[in-house]
Amino acid sequence: IAADVKEFVPSAAAATTEPTATTTTASAPAPAQAAMAAPTAPPVAGAGYTDYPLSESAKEIAAALTHSKQNVPHYYLTVDISMDALLQMRASLNESLGEDEKLGTYELLLKAASAAMKAVPSANASWMDSVVRVYDSVDINVVVGNGDALYTPVMKNVGARGVKSLSKDLNQFVAAVEQESGLGQEFASMGTFTVMNLGMYGIKSCAPIIREPQACALALGAMENRIVPNDDEASEEIYKESVMLTATLSCDHRVVDGAVGAGWLSAFKTHVENPSTLLL
Repeated sequence: IAADVKEFVPSAAAATTEPTATTTTASAPAPAQAAMAAPTAPPVAGAGYTDYPLSESAKEIAAALTHSKQNVPHYYLTVDISMDALLQMRASLNESLGEDEKLGTYELLLKAASAAMKAVPSANASWMDSVVRVYDSVDINVVVGNGDALYTPVMKNVGARGVKSLSKDLNQFVAAVEQESGLGQEFASMGTFTVMNLGMYGIKSCAPIIREPQACALALGAMENRIVPNDDEASEEIYKESVMLTATLSCDHRVVDGAVGAGWLSAFKTHVENPSTLLL
């Protein structure tokens, strides 16, 4: 099972691992690579304050998010998810990998998000004024860095790739941001869905701003031990300790209504709590 999950490629998607931008990728203005790499001016001290100049990419991101928050009718759905089974699968997969190849939880959650898109494809879409465009490929923007060095590189065709491949991409993204070099085209590309992980900061939940023209964005909170009802009928204990995570989905109501959004989040929860379904 471990080998199957790490390198699993669905037969239907294997032929489209590199989709064309005209059919599978949401189009939107993105910061140019030169602008992202441009140095920021030094701080300017004033009488009792300090002004910190923004980079061109930070200005563009701020303008895009402001426009999206004002223009897109957001609504939010939140669910608590048991991570026990997924963590067990991760431990099993890592037993066969070297120290520098260990898988994180994040890439498995990204894989679950792409599987949820397969179950509810109408969430992998964009509002195009006169039509709703539904994409064939699940291209996920992931949030990397912070502050003025905040980037959202895209991971192409996540549904057709194994988690080992996703882990390699994530590590390369983080290394590029830390070294402030190697910011390739994927750092300036818009995908069809965005996932942000705030668990590393101890945040329980977050309602993310949707990045136009995407219709949804997912925020992942911190994993924590909680006491929950025991669903094991053979046990005499009423409660048990479980590792839980809170996930919040932001939706564009023009594209994804409440029933569709709830269906997507339910599918995501099912895949995370039953990770063997990621093979299907």
